Amino acid sequence: MNKNLKKILLGLSLIFISSIIIYPIFLMFRISVSNPSDIFKPFTEKSLFFNSDGLTMEHWKNVYNSGLLLPALIKSLLVATFVTLIAVIVAAPAAYVIARIGNKKIKYLFIVSLFISRVFPEVAIALPISVRFLSWNLIDTNLGLILAHLIRVLPYVGWILVGTFEAIPKSLEEASFVDGAGRVKTLINIIFPLSLPGVSVAAMLVWLESWNEFTYALYLTVTENTLPLQTYYYINRGGIFNSAAYATIITVPVIIMTFVMQRYIKSGMLSGGVK
Repeated sequence: MNKNLKKILLGLSLIFISSIIIYPIFLMFRISVSNPSDIFKPFTEKSLFFNSDGLTMEHWKNVYNSGLLLPALIKSLLVATFVTLIAVIVAAPAAYVIARIGNKKIKYLFIVSLFISRVFPEVAIALPISVRFLSWNLIDTNLGLILAHLIRVLPYVGWILVGTFEAIPKSLEEASFVDGAGRVKTLINIIFPLSLPGVSVAAMLVWLESWNEFTYALYLTVTENTLPLQTYYYINRGGIFNSAAYATIITVPVIIMTFVMQRYIKSGMLSGGVK
């Protein structure tokens, strides 16, 4: 098999996989802008391609005019953003310390403990957390939801960043020490810039995990719902058109976040640093 044929097969495979991923999003958006009479037409109908006769923004208007969209959207954005920032700030120094432990047995004991903390199901943890947060007056607050999400995501961040810091050669730190830099300056100027790809991956996964989180939001939210919880309530009521509009809205920040963070995920940074 020559190289050109391999490239063609790879391209066709990527197109096929991308189509499988994109089609549900396309279908969801189509439902959100379709009239009820158009949605059950065969795929041969022109309405599939969004002709002017088949488009309507009525469902989006209903969602916006309900007054429930913006509070849920703002709440989800604030919680996901703060969870990401706090998780990276807390987990990065801890992961660096674990990665630089000389005794491998102790190091892997810490790593295994990160996995063990994720063994318990979320429902089993959410109930006692909600009882404790109730006594702390953290029910239906952004702070309570942020703390609950941190319980869920901190092990992920720690696990990812331990591997990231292990991949950074110790010779870079030693060279920095020889040049007169201290521990803190070495971390800020050498280690953390080189760990940016791993930190970006961890931040992106944490943000998506917090953005899509449902269980803790269900237990800790009374009046101000998050966007996933608000979407669930619309789906539970059986309104597929408003639900499709909500589902499309909840997808847009995910796409934007992925494109924003992708620019920081670069290969070859470590090889350049060693040189």
